[in-house]
Amino acid sequence: MLPGVHALHLAELIEERFSVREGALFAGARLSRRDLERGARLTVADCEHFIARATALTHEPALAFFYGMQMRVSAHGYLGFAAMTARTLGEALDLAVRFAPTRTTAISLRLDRGPEDGEVALEILEHVDLGSAREAILVALLIGLWQIGNDLTGKELTGTAEMAIAPLAGFQRFAAVLPGETTFAAARTRLIFPRAILDLPLVRADVEAQRLARAQCERELDALFTPDDVARTRHALNHEDGAFRSEEEVARALAVSARTLKRRLAAQGTTFSELLDEARSQRAMTLLRGPHLGVEEVAAALGYSDAANFTRAFKRWTGRTPAAFRDHARP
Repeated sequence: MLPGVHALHLAELIEERFSVREGALFAGARLSRRDLERGARLTVADCEHFIARATALTHEPALAFFYGMQMRVSAHGYLGFAAMTARTLGEALDLAVRFAPTRTTAISLRLDRGPEDGEVALEILEHVDLGSAREAILVALLIGLWQIGNDLTGKELTGTAEMAIAPLAGFQRFAAVLPGETTFAAARTRLIFPRAILDLPLVRADVEAQRLARAQCERELDALFTPDDVARTRHALNHEDGAFRSEEEVARALAVSARTLKRRLAAQGTTFSELLDEARSQRAMTLLRGPHLGVEEVAAALGYSDAANFTRAFKRWTGRTPAAFRDHARP
């Protein structure tokens, strides 16, 4: 699920910039504007519908760029407010990484601070297959994060961008307004900046407001994960270094015993192995869409001892070999 407010902002965008009546976006949709205003959330299928519909109405293949450029921190609820009132950009990014699950568990963020005199990378991690909406979601989010960074610091942040998607039609129109050089068909989707940006002060820093917003984010995170052990396990599976945690490591992260975790998952009709397979399959499809990693390297990244074991597992998940999947996924 993703926040429904993004569909509302998409409707506003196509009306204000392309003079398309916003009501036209909801024709044939599962959700109405009223549903979204009342807090309804979007499935991947909903995102696919709204993106395809908006593109057809505006005849703009690069609509995601426009959406990303007008993304507001206020669109991200209490998380956005907590980030906006943080003292530094580094603190704001730490909050975004920690509390991203309060917005969606389909996507998360990882911050690699790198060496003191090096670069920092903010990476977008995909945990579900985003289908035909993938390209637009990744582009809009990547550009939106950069744009929010500019807004929070009052500065024009410069760096580089990497996108794990094929080159976009019409990209050259936007190249000059992006933070720097952009690489497509990369292994990962991320923004890379000089590490010094983490110390930049924010223009709306407010210690007391930030404390209150953070407390609300903590409550939302607790409410999201406490009753749902499957969602909590999916979230805990992803280690900060990009690897997958073992069952014992996940249990420790969730402050339960391995036996208790096993019992709770069984009560919801699943097992740790099934959830790990699900996470591996999604990560495998993401990595195979990029051209830079061979099958052996993807297998190693997923924790397989050899490519043969990975190939057997991938065929069980998808009905195809990794090579066949990559050939089919290429534009």
